[in-house]
Formats: sequence, structure tokens, C-alpha cells
Amino acid sequence: MNKQIPHEVPNKDLRMLAGAILDYLCQINSDTQHSARRNVGRFTGILTDFLIYSIRQDVAWKDMFTFDTFIKFRNKTGVKKAARALIGLSVYLHDNGRIRAPLQIPNYQIQLPDIYEQYLCYLEQAKAVSKGLIKGTRRVLAFFHDYLETNKIDLSALKIEHLDRFMAEFKVAQSTRKTYRHYLRGFLKYLYYEKKILRKDLASLLVGAPRFDQVKPPKFLRPREVETLFSSLKLATDTDVRTCAMVYLAYTLGLRPIEISKITLDDISFSEGTLRVPDTKTKNPVVLPLPEMTVKAIAAYVTTARPQAPLRQLFLTCQNPIRPVSANTVVYYIGKVMKETGLSSSAYWLRHTYAQNLLKIGRSIFEIKEMLGHQNIQSSQAYLHIDTELMRKVLFDEIL
Repeated sequence: MNKQIPHEVPNKDLRMLAGAILDYLCQINSDTQHSARRNVGRFTGILTDFLIYSIRQDVAWKDMFTFDTFIKFRNKTGVKKAARALIGLSVYLHDNGRIRAPLQIPNYQIQLPDIYEQYLCYLEQAKAVSKGLIKGTRRVLAFFHDYLETNKIDLSALKIEHLDRFMAEFKVAQSTRKTYRHYLRGFLKYLYYEKKILRKDLASLLVGAPRFDQVKPPKFLRPREVETLFSSLKLATDTDVRTCAMVYLAYTLGLRPIEISKITLDDISFSEGTLRVPDTKTKNPVVLPLPEMTVKAIAAYVTTARPQAPLRQLFLTCQNPIRPVSANTVVYYIGKVMKETGLSSSAYWLRHTYAQNLLKIGRSIFEIKEMLGHQNIQSSQAYLHIDTELMRKVLFDEIL
């Protein structure tokens, strides 16, 4: 049905909206790397409906990209699946400095056909996959579903050629493409083994081009750099005390940022000097001995800097609203203190340094695997490449 657009847009705000919609649609239609490009036809219809609604309701520019306006538009027009188009337009305008903030829709997630939603529930309930991974999987599957719809391909008729062409549409780094391929392989296995929709296991065929530069030595701190880092740690503010405890945990136990962020008060035994890490990458809880200096750093944080809150997580935000820190917060503050010290390194360098120290005291690769919480021995073998002390002494007369 042809949409009847009023002949004139009645005020400046609505003229701005009409121009913004045209600019946005032209931008995504011309950008081969834009994930919304395959949806430009559907987005055009939705945004045209939004323009008509805004004209008839005389919506002001400052109110156009609010949650309240979004709900009223959806209820008034009955337009379904409008969120992606409006969020995309608002993000485009925000990135170009034309609105203060993009449209925020609480608990918004891309809704997919039943078979996709069933797979995501399967990941959450049967596989206990984290919410972050499910969110990433949902995003890739949304692109995949759009690709199949656009090209009129039924899931049961899927071929490896279709999958290769779909993966070729992602103009991203090799590491990101590898992650997307992993998400898609899981879905393909589900279709073949669980739902019997596919006649062949296509997951095993979905592989990337051979790479010959994958083995890269992990980066670590040398002893003098470790000394510089710890001698420069400050205890002037609550944030400083918290960061200090995080640094000690990363260096003395080799914990990942996400493992540090999930430590609870119940995981720590000050009397026994141990830490229980329940949520490792292998899903197997481990109990690690806490060095004395790490115990002192944690105790100092708990007694002097940790906010008074009923939460059981060890590390909390320092400002209201008080809540548990995220893994990104751990990465940020450890990285921040390293940069202030003059070290061009990150939180993961402390984990790699921990592995280096294990090698130097003679621990086997199998012991390192267990202590680092690796799922397979191949992950641990990478650390064999960082034991370069003897080579540097011989070749460069360098004392580490």
C-alpha cells in the first residue's frame, strides 16, 4: 500500500527529520560495510511511517528519539520491528552531533523466528552460556536470518556456498570473523544434531582461510617493570585501593579480568589464605593459595575502601549507584595505572607474567594449564614461547 506523505513538512524540526532520514538511508545504502544495508528497503518503510507519524502528531525534534515517542509511535501505527531502524537512525544522528543521545529502549533485543529463539534458549539452559555470548550470537543470527530472507534461502536447503557468501559480507578483522564463524557453527550443529533440519553437518565445513601467523608470544612484564609498577601504586583514594587489590590478584594468581570482577566475599578465606574461583573458563571451580601481600591488599580494600552495601561481590563501584564492577572496569583501571607508570601494557600482561614466572620456577605445561584454567593444552603451549631469558642473555647480553 502506498503511503500518503503530506505535501509539505510543516516546521523546521520535521524538515530536519525528513532530511536526516534521507541522509541515513543514503549512507547505509552506499556503505558496503554497514550491517543494515541489506535492510534498507524495510528501514525505508519504517522511517517513512515514522516521518508521517511525526508530522501528524507535530513531534518536536527534542522528543523524536525518546522511549516515550517510540512507544506512542508503535502503538498508534501498529508498525512492528521498528526498533532497529529507529535506533540505527538515532545512532547515526548522535555520531554526527545532531542529537544528544541515541534512542534507548530498555531490555531491547532483536526478535528472531522460533527456531533461532529455541537455539538461544538451548544455549542458555542446556549449555549455560553467558548472557554476553548469547547477545553476540543473537546479533550474528539476526544478520544471518536477514541474509536468508533477502536471498530467499530456506534453512533446510542451506549449502556451504550460501554460508561462505554470507561470511564474505562481514568486512571485519580476522579475529572478529573467527568469532562470528564460531557463533554460526554452533547454530548449524544445533540444526543438524538436535533439530534434524539439515541433511548434512555444515558446521565442519565452515572454516576460514589458513593462517600461518597465529603463534604469537604473549606479552609480559620484565622484573624491573614489575618493580616499577608495584612501587608506583597509590593508596590515596578508594579507587586507588581497589585498583591495588585488582593488580595483586592479576599478578600473583594470573586471574582474568572477568574472574576478578566475579569474586565474592564468600570466595575468600582470610584464615586459610585461599581464594575459590568458581567461574573459570573451564567451568571447573579452583581453590588457589593467596600470597600474603595479596591478602593484605584485599583486606585493606575491604576494611577501608569498599562501600557499605549488602552486595556480596568483592569489588564494587565507588560512586552511586553502588553495584558490582564489570570485567571492563577491571581492564580499564589496571590499564590506567600501567599507563600512568609509563608501561605500554594491559591487564592481560599481568596474567602472562604470572605464566612466565611459573615457567621460570620449573612448573610443567600441564601444571600451568590447570593453574591458568585453560580448556586445552594448546592454549597453554603458547606460553612456552615466552621463556626467552636465556636467549636474550646469550644474544644481547641483556639481563631481564
